Amino acid sequence: MKYSIGLAKEEPLERLEKRGISRRDFMKFCTTVAVMMGMGPAFAPKVAEALTSKERPSVVWLHNAECTGCSEAVLRTVKPYVDELILDTISLDYHETLMVAAGELAEEALKKAISSPKGYICVIEGAIPTKDGGIYGKVSGRTMYDICKEVAPKALATIAIGTCAAFGGVQAAAPNPTGAKGVNDALGKHGVKAINLGGCPPNPYNFVGTVVHLLTKGMPELDDNNRPLMFYGQTVHDLCPRRKHFDNGEFAPSFDSEEAKKGWCLYELGCKGPYTYNNCPKIKFNQTNWPVEAGHPCIGCSEPDFWDEMAPFYESM
Repeated sequence: MKYSIGLAKEEPLERLEKRGISRRDFMKFCTTVAVMMGMGPAFAPKVAEALTSKERPSVVWLHNAECTGCSEAVLRTVKPYVDELILDTISLDYHETLMVAAGELAEEALKKAISSPKGYICVIEGAIPTKDGGIYGKVSGRTMYDICKEVAPKALATIAIGTCAAFGGVQAAAPNPTGAKGVNDALGKHGVKAINLGGCPPNPYNFVGTVVHLLTKGMPELDDNNRPLMFYGQTVHDLCPRRKHFDNGEFAPSFDSEEAKKGWCLYELGCKGPYTYNNCPKIKFNQTNWPVEAGHPCIGCSEPDFWDEMAPFYESM
C-alpha cells in the first residue's frame, strides 16, 4: 500500500518524459544542482545517475508542528516541475499530505517503509512538541515525538527540512507553550544528527542537492548549525546584488558603508542579510525571484531562533 509515482518496470527517464520533462530539461536541472553543490557542470552526469538509479531510495517524510509550506515549496517549483522529478526519482513511501492511503492503511505503509531491509532516508518537516511528553501534537493517537523517536534513529540519514524542523521555528518562539524543538534538539539524545535545511521555506534545490550528495558522496560538510556548507556557506548579504553601488559598478565593502547607504542595500529597512546564511540570491525561488530582489528585506528565516532574535523585522540590528 505504499505511495510511489511511476511504473516500476519503466526506466526513470521514460517516466519523466511521460510527465513532460524532456531529457534536455532533466540534464539542465542536473547541471543546476551540480553547480549549486559546488561541483561544476561536469558533475551533472553523476547527479543524473543518482536521480535515475533503478534502486530508488526510500523516503519516509514525517509531519510535525508546521504549516506544510516546505512540502508546498517542493510541489510548486517549476523548470522542471520538481514535484514530478522528485516523486519519480525517489520512492516516497510515506507522506501524510500526499499519500492516497489514510487511517490504518497509512499506518501500515509507515510500518512497511521503516522495515525495509534496504533502509530509508527520513525527512522531517515541522518542530517536535516535547512538553508533557509531547501530547500537544499527535498522529493516529501517538505523539509526534514518539513517532520521530521510532523512525529517525533507524534511518540511513535524517533531513530536517525547514526552519521549524531544524530549529523549532515559530512554534518554538517565546513563550513556546508546547515545548517545541528542532529535530536535533529533541532527538539528539537518541542518536539522531539531522542535516538542517534552514529556511521558511527552504529552497527545494537545497533539498534535492542534499539528497544527491547523500547518494553520491555521503554526508555533506556541515556548519556549526548542521547546515550543508555548500548551500549555507555565505551570507545573503555577501551574495546579494543590491550590494552593488550602480554609480561606480563596485560592490559595497560592508552593509554599513556609505555606498550601501545610498539606497540600494536594504539594511536600514531591517534587512537581516548580513546575519543570515543562505543561497537565496544565487538560486532564487522558481528560478525567478527572491524576497530582496522583490524589494522586501531579508528576515533571517534560515537562522536559529529568528522569530525572537531577528525581530522586529523592519528595524536594523
